[in-house]
Amino acid sequence: MPNLTMTSEFKPPMINGVTASKVYLPHLEQMPNTLLDFLCHEFPHIEAKEWQQRFDDQLIMDSNGQILQKNTAYIANQHIYYYRFLANEIHVPFQEKILFENDDLLVVDKPHFLTMSPTGQYVQETLLVRLKKTTQNADLTPIHRLDRETAGVVLFSKRIETRGVYQQMFAERKVQKIYHAIAPYNPKLHFPITLNLRMDKGEPFFTMKIVEGTANSETQIELLEHNDHWAKYQLNPKTGKQHQLRVHLNYLNIPIKNDAFYPTIKNRDNTDFTKPLALLAHQISFIDPINKQEMCFNSEIVLTL
Repeated sequence: MPNLTMTSEFKPPMINGVTASKVYLPHLEQMPNTLLDFLCHEFPHIEAKEWQQRFDDQLIMDSNGQILQKNTAYIANQHIYYYRFLANEIHVPFQEKILFENDDLLVVDKPHFLTMSPTGQYVQETLLVRLKKTTQNADLTPIHRLDRETAGVVLFSKRIETRGVYQQMFAERKVQKIYHAIAPYNPKLHFPITLNLRMDKGEPFFTMKIVEGTANSETQIELLEHNDHWAKYQLNPKTGKQHQLRVHLNYLNIPIKNDAFYPTIKNRDNTDFTKPLALLAHQISFIDPINKQEMCFNSEIVLTL
């Protein structure tokens, strides 16, 4: 009998909380001479000097873990790995807090202004990379998401093997979420109110708007307390549309305090952390699909009038 040995695919190490990105090298009609030529053409939004720096820092490797050079010849029908970095990244001066942890879940209190995952101008200053550095768990993955501007409770999967059942729990709307928000007080509005509205993409592309048609978003809204000018509201979304709570309160003409998108776009300095959006993911609860126990987590952040 021949001696058969099983070889597992190379898994790039996590570097400073960042896991490697994987890119396939296709067969092209006009083949690039080098890997550097291909990467500059494939990712035109990234400057050539950044790719050169990644090669110099040994942050690009083949599927066997071999470090590649910027003059490495382009060979089609294989894949390579590379790591993202940003030379100048804005520090977010607020700290996340781990609220709960077991074998499968990590429950975190996210501060305002912290983006969930690497994107655009943020890599190290994202919740996911910070947590990967803290836990040294390269498999850590958010099960759901909060906007950069929103603070509060968010869940992460620790293990690939059980990630799907928790994602399915959200897909099937078996998770109850309660948000708090500070917005103008209007004595003419009588609560509780349930909004059923149809939302669609707005202009600019990163905003949403209310349109005619069958409702695809639902939020239950209660008034918790108020003074002459501001009120604290409890929001219970039954659906999870982008910017749903912000758009729904704006629809009532009580836009959330410090909202930079609704009712109008306000251009703000990314280094200004003095006006956080007054929206908090206050509580999340569900029946754990694995241990069948009732789970409920509350943010330690408090919004005040």
